[in-house]
Amino acid sequence: MAAPAGAAPGPAAPIPGSASMIGVPYAQRDTVRIGIIGLGNRGASMASGWAAPPGARIDAVCDIRADRATKVAAALEEEGHDRPREFGGEDTSFQDMLDEVKLDLVYIATPWEFHYAQGKAALLAGANVAVELPIATEIDEMWDLVATVEQTQNHLFLAENTCYGRNELAMARASHGGLFGDVTSGAGAYLHDLRGLMFDEDYYTDHWRRTWHTTHNRSFYAMHGLGPIANAMDINRGDRITTIRATATAPRALADYRERFMPEDHPSWADTYIKGDLITCLHDTDKGRVIRTEHDVSSPRPYSRINSLAGTRGLLEDYVPMGDSGARVYVEPDHADDVWRSFDGFRDEFDHWLWQDVGEDAENNGGHGGIDYLLQWRTVQAIRLGLEPDIDVYDSATWCAPVPLSEESINQDGAVLAMPDFTRGQWSTLRQGIDSERKEMP
Repeated sequence: MAAPAGAAPGPAAPIPGSASMIGVPYAQRDTVRIGIIGLGNRGASMASGWAAPPGARIDAVCDIRADRATKVAAALEEEGHDRPREFGGEDTSFQDMLDEVKLDLVYIATPWEFHYAQGKAALLAGANVAVELPIATEIDEMWDLVATVEQTQNHLFLAENTCYGRNELAMARASHGGLFGDVTSGAGAYLHDLRGLMFDEDYYTDHWRRTWHTTHNRSFYAMHGLGPIANAMDINRGDRITTIRATATAPRALADYRERFMPEDHPSWADTYIKGDLITCLHDTDKGRVIRTEHDVSSPRPYSRINSLAGTRGLLEDYVPMGDSGARVYVEPDHADDVWRSFDGFRDEFDHWLWQDVGEDAENNGGHGGIDYLLQWRTVQAIRLGLEPDIDVYDSATWCAPVPLSEESINQDGAVLAMPDFTRGQWSTLRQGIDSERKEMP
């Protein structure tokens, strides 16, 4: 492998009096007081799930469009919960909420460009923070969030629901259990045809998501696939990503869709798309592993996160029509005649306790097949028991760093770039992550 073309952006200096949050549990709370910032499609759809786990209580909701806060507050009240306080109408309303309501957890589901400032403000207000993807859009912002977490001793994490998929959790446990031998490579992705939604006038507020395709050529959602692979490889828990390089195809699919389906007076005709339809990143690790991630939301294709893991004794491939799991394996000593077998039996063997204990509830109450609710339930449980978070700020920054770094690499013709070490050298310490021990909800 070629040496990195440039050094990774330097770490933010630790704030005097701060300390690492690696291995630090949540401050225990019997009741988890929750506030939500951002009540568009994602935030509104998650509100009921945040109110559902035992011991959780939504005390405040906020959106720049005040009517959304009123609508969500009323819906929670109709479900039998205490009506939360409502904030909205101004771009500073979230700060009013943080100033006026004491919260243990703030969930942020606003457009991407607001995540960093709102996440930092919530930390400084004394709350733990769950942020939708990404936690920030630039490397210096990610370093600042790490520093602010260490300063405040409150946790901030990426609300990466894909890490709680049944196959993804079983894959991590199978990896730790040695099923694939010495793991050497993995692949993950966010491949999702969003053209119809991006050109819809109402779905994305102020068509914010389409606008990003006119301003940046980067892998916006690599963490959807990177997170589960990182968990299976113990990234930041014994290994670390050292370099990244990226390539992009030409940006043709959105313009083609517009040409065929959008009327002449549609506002998208003012757009010039620069984000490549498919962006592919290769990440190298300290232990010599390679992770491939892909991002494409502009092309006609079935949904896939790829979710593949390979090692010296076999491999797994997800998103294939095989068995109940929709995944296949080829592992020693059971492979023969170049024939795949279903992952079903191994998934049962390595099934994560969260799916065994909460899976039925999650499938009945949560979006995306239950993974949203499992993330919410587990977060509330971890705070109520005073446990370490499954995903911490160091993981979150690592998984989000490819967003800006992919663009930098593409702009340098696919140059190999160094990845920041957000742990400041503590990545080699073996510690528990999402492959956790079974715990009862208080």
